Amino acid sequence: MDNRYVEFIQDVLISIHENIRDLKERKTFADPEELQHIEGKLIAYHEMLVILRVSADTFNIPKEQIGI
Repeated sequence: MDNRYVEFIQDVLISIHENIRDLKERKTFADPEELQHIEGKLIAYHEMLVILRVSADTFNIPKEQIGI
């Protein structure tokens, strides 16, 4: 796989993981309304990770090559 694509996918994954970490930190002091919003975003980010893993399997891309 072209190194440029690997770097792109890794950059996206890093951003997703950073956003998950930030949202988990925000949960500790969020009010109930914001907590629902945060939980929804966390679910969406985790779903993106699942989609990336399934796609990697579908295209026979070793997950460790792209950091999933």
